[in-house]
Parts: sequence; C-alpha cells; structure tokens
Amino acid sequence: MTPPEAPDNAAGTTPPAVFPCPQPDRPRVERLRKRADFLSAARAGRQGTASMMVQARNRADDDGLVRVGFTCSKKVGNSVARNRAKRRLREAARLVLPDTARPGWDYVLIGRFEATANRPFDALQQDLRDALRKLHR
Repeated sequence: MTPPEAPDNAAGTTPPAVFPCPQPDRPRVERLRKRADFLSAARAGRQGTASMMVQARNRADDDGLVRVGFTCSKKVGNSVARNRAKRRLREAARLVLPDTARPGWDYVLIGRFEATANRPFDALQQDLRDALRKLHR
C-alpha cells in the first residue's frame, strides 16, 4: 500500500533509483559478497582507526570497479548493535568511497566495539578518509 502523499507512477514507468547512477569520472562501487573475497582482503593491507578497521587489496585487474564489504564480529555486541554499526559504515562508505577509492581495489570495513556506533558521523567519515589515504601510500 502506498502512502497518499506518494507520487503516482504512470504504467510502464519505473520509480527513481535509490542510488544515483555512477558518474563517468567516478568508479562504480559494488558490494563484496563471497567469503573468498573477504579472506583475500584480510591477507592484504590494513589500517586501523578509532572507529573501524579498513582492509584493502589491489586486485590488479583492469576493471574500473570498486568493491566494498562490511562486517562486525560478535565482540561489537548483539545483533542490534552489529546492524547499527554496519548501517553507519555503509552510509560512510557511500559518501566517502566515490571520491577517495581507487578503481580495481577491494575494501572491507570492520566495525569496532562501541566506537563505530557512538562516534560522531563526521569523525567516522574522516576516519575512513584517513585510513584510505594511508593505505594508498
């Protein structure tokens, strides 16, 4: 059931996309889903910050795609705390990665106990920028 304030879609048209289409000068960002990709990133470089751990791996292929995965262990807390931390990491990645990520790289963002959920969002974004800058040196 749609709310009364929702705009009517004519038959045959699709509603607007939740995420904007990738711009030509920015890499396309996709999600990591396979365990093997997470393990490959874990064997590569890593950089810790106050609010997260970032693992990065250069795939060394010509694909202009950036892939990112998110994880939180049970040390972060119960499922509510883990999901909240992952939501915050996803939003930070959505805002930061298109400008700072390098094409052909995989990134895994790992939440930390209480810090990921309680850190101010601007500081969370800055932590991600700093970690990526250090990893790309």
